[in-house]
Amino acid sequence: MYCIECGTPLPLIRTNNTICSNPKCKTKLGTWWDENSKTMRTNRLPGFPMDERSSSAGSFPYRSHYPNSAYSPSGNSTSHSPVVNRSFTYSNSGSPDLSSAGFMLEEKNMMVQWKNSQRKNGQSIEERSFLGALICLEGHFEATPGFGGRTMTQVRKMIAGTLERSLGLGDVREALAKNVDIWMRLRKIVLLAVPTLVSRSLRETQTEDGIPSGLDVPESAALILKNYDTLIEDLSYLNNLLVISRNMLAIKETAQEICATVAFDKAVHKLIILCVNVTSKGYDGENVDEFRRGKLNEITELLTCLQHTHNWTMGNDRFKMSFWFDMLFDNDLRNDAIHELPPDGLNVENVYREIKNWFRRHSEKDKEATKLLEKYSADVLLGQTPGPLPLPVSSLDEGISTLAPLERYGESPSPVWKPDMEDKYEQDRLYARVSHEIDIWWKRVRDANYEGWVVPMESVEGAIARAESCRETAMDRFLPRGHAPGPYEQEEHFDEPNDGGNRGQDRIDTRSIEGETGEGDGDEEEEDDDDSYVEEGPLRGLLTEIPNILDTKQIEALHMTVKACIVDSMGSGLTPAGENLQKTRCKMFLALDCGKNLLREMLVFIAVWEQTDQQFIFQITAQIIESFHHNALLPYAWNSLRIVKDIVSPAQTVLLRLINYMFRARKDSPIYDDLRDYNRDAKLIHFLYNYFRCRVVPDCIALIYAQAQIRCNKSHPSDFPVDLWDMERAKDGLSQYLDFISVIAEIPEMRPLLIEWEAVYELVTLLKALEAGVARKSLDERPMPGPSRRPPPNSSSTTPNIERPYDSQRTNSAHGSPAIPQESRPTPTVPPLHDTPHKFPWSGIKTQILIILTSLVAPSNTRRNGPGNPTVQRQLLYRGGLMPLLNCCVYDGHNEYLKERATLAIKFVMEGCDEAQKFVRELVPMKQPQAQAQATQHGAQESFQAATGHHQAATAASLPLDQEAQKASISAAEAEKALGVSLSVEGNAAENIMPQLMDVGEEPTQKVNDTRIDRVDS
Repeated sequence: MYCIECGTPLPLIRTNNTICSNPKCKTKLGTWWDENSKTMRTNRLPGFPMDERSSSAGSFPYRSHYPNSAYSPSGNSTSHSPVVNRSFTYSNSGSPDLSSAGFMLEEKNMMVQWKNSQRKNGQSIEERSFLGALICLEGHFEATPGFGGRTMTQVRKMIAGTLERSLGLGDVREALAKNVDIWMRLRKIVLLAVPTLVSRSLRETQTEDGIPSGLDVPESAALILKNYDTLIEDLSYLNNLLVISRNMLAIKETAQEICATVAFDKAVHKLIILCVNVTSKGYDGENVDEFRRGKLNEITELLTCLQHTHNWTMGNDRFKMSFWFDMLFDNDLRNDAIHELPPDGLNVENVYREIKNWFRRHSEKDKEATKLLEKYSADVLLGQTPGPLPLPVSSLDEGISTLAPLERYGESPSPVWKPDMEDKYEQDRLYARVSHEIDIWWKRVRDANYEGWVVPMESVEGAIARAESCRETAMDRFLPRGHAPGPYEQEEHFDEPNDGGNRGQDRIDTRSIEGETGEGDGDEEEEDDDDSYVEEGPLRGLLTEIPNILDTKQIEALHMTVKACIVDSMGSGLTPAGENLQKTRCKMFLALDCGKNLLREMLVFIAVWEQTDQQFIFQITAQIIESFHHNALLPYAWNSLRIVKDIVSPAQTVLLRLINYMFRARKDSPIYDDLRDYNRDAKLIHFLYNYFRCRVVPDCIALIYAQAQIRCNKSHPSDFPVDLWDMERAKDGLSQYLDFISVIAEIPEMRPLLIEWEAVYELVTLLKALEAGVARKSLDERPMPGPSRRPPPNSSSTTPNIERPYDSQRTNSAHGSPAIPQESRPTPTVPPLHDTPHKFPWSGIKTQILIILTSLVAPSNTRRNGPGNPTVQRQLLYRGGLMPLLNCCVYDGHNEYLKERATLAIKFVMEGCDEAQKFVRELVPMKQPQAQAQATQHGAQESFQAATGHHQAATAASLPLDQEAQKASISAAEAEKALGVSLSVEGNAAENIMPQLMDVGEEPTQKVNDTRIDRVDS
């Protein structure tokens, strides 16, 4: 007998306390009872020292002096048939056949023990320590048997130490990342933890038949609070493990391959699903106090899950595609229709199959990782491992064949599509690209002008016809057809924009969210409408919920992962077939509903968190948007983000802001030296401005026209079709569009496009509409005292002053002056949140318009010296834009520096333009009519004083007109200095112009007396 450790001969007489005589070994020999095999077990082995000729890995040590051996170490074999000795079956190679039926269990165990003795533990101290902690955590989550508090304290310390070293020491990260045992145990722990976390945090509701019907939100919240302490403890363990695995993935290819092979990424995916369910649906924030809500908000580990996913996909096209595959495909392999757009014709099932075939053709693994995995698989037979490598668990791995590298690169370098081929795998292999279905979809939905200027710009005449049509339907344009609008029916929608579609019968939203021709009858349709107002369709896709859960710092990993998958600079170049996989994933992102939903939520996230263009999230998203632009998909993305009831949806507004950021970086850069870059940007500008002309401006004009109708007492405020929230959204969209146009107007290469398309028309039309529909904000808006504010009780006029607040209106009605004639409509009670949507000021819009007009009409030289652009000057005169510009010279508190902006624009219009100067000279002199009007007014006031004896009231009544005259009149010298031109016309032209402005452009206000109101109304 020989020692199992060192091979030293053992004494003939042995007991259980005998030890090896080798002073360096001293292995204790013992015998014990094994409950599993029901036999006596011993560590004594009836073997011999291994000689140098039989030292191959895994061979059993034996010598030629075995009694009946047919094999000698010298290689001389006396027989080719295996011989049996002491229940072992030896093959001709000399190794024992462990699968022999005659191999007894006891001696098989001794064989495994001997082989284990030949293994040398080459693990570092960090690996051993971390593995010990992981084994303890397995027992903790299995809870059989449980560990005590002191044990788990030591486990926490060991994990914390490993985490710290993995952050700072590269060699430790590499050692941990290349240890397959560690990856297997990490996966096992996560899979054990997820069911226990679910049982302690989520509770499903069930139907009467016992079928689960969804999460019970209040019950889940109570369950989380009940198990809060244990949940936090377990989540802290998982968080630290995920941080360590994230650090291990920094080794990239080898670690990424091992992570994917042991299916740890799938385990993390399950954890992401749990965190999304718990955080987004696991509690009802309205039914818990602040302290308990803070506890509930801590139950999430999404941050480290996303960081792990980012590192797993970084720099690896196969794993990027795997992540894309898992996140963009759901159980419903189809796309929903997008509003009014025609179906895109994408066959999602075909895309699914083609990507699976792509994985089959690209299954080559990292060589170093392959060696480590093979070594681990060989060690599994010896025990003391977490178990065999898992079988493929996802559908994309089904049927993967191991292809040799030459066969993989044997794909055709020039893709060939054979539509008649029945073998789908072979068809895709010959095509060599990821997906033929995605490629043909892209050709259908990309910018219509991608290959040439196919779609022309809408003509000004067509825009005029659209605007006129919108004016005619202004008051009912946003109401569903076939439904009679009741007063203030939309008030609840303003209070609660989305309550899950559970509204009562008395909560009806009469505004159209089904399109201008939509129909909204039926409770079911109303619920769908309410849901779609915010989401505009079902939220499909796991990642779609994440922007609603994390804050700006936590969500960075999601944006970085999306960026790494689709931005060209993060890719690995072209494939042998000439395909850019980054571009392909970018197309997939917008082709599938889950990707479109995620994009919308990412854009709305920027608006909700008010991200500036200097913040990290905004800049990453801008790079993602630019990748869409490089693939000619921004027009499709714009249309997919549309909400039919909104002029510009919130997501579109943020998208336009990101596009502004992109174009702002183009200024003073040599990018347009390349004609391709110029054409790509010009076509995007063409699309966006065409949308501005055909949809944004007509709808905004319709709303402003509705305001003007109410202002002129031709409609009642209750007839106004939208509420303040909708007006704010419309104003935000229009403002962002004007900001975009101002950026384009500042780019010298792009400014001629706006001039060619006659952008002056939209700007002048908006100025005219605002002048008619929106009252100016004066410096002092305090109401004037005196009886002139309201008509006498027996007045024949039943029209109230529309600038008065509603309490004054109701007071007038109480005194016998109803808001509108009784035969038309009874006076309703106006809800407090909807009392002034028709007075929406559209603040800052005039100023933005003037900035654009100034950029267009100004001289093209850097110093802006010399006459203005003659083309723009003629366009302004032809569209009647000079008077709206002159009307902007009156103070308006809703538009800062309006008068100064108007003065600068008029200067460039007048310089070098004889027609503009002639227009000013031919304005009707108002000096004498103004004097006559003042004399008539003073005479009326004196008569009133004589009749009533109230001299002070007469003075107050004359004050408004004197203020208007003083505000409107400036000297010729001031005008010439401001405009920079000579206005040498008879009778002081500047003094003639400004009273004309007051007469033409000034609206009736509270300060104007009743005589002026009657004259304007008539």
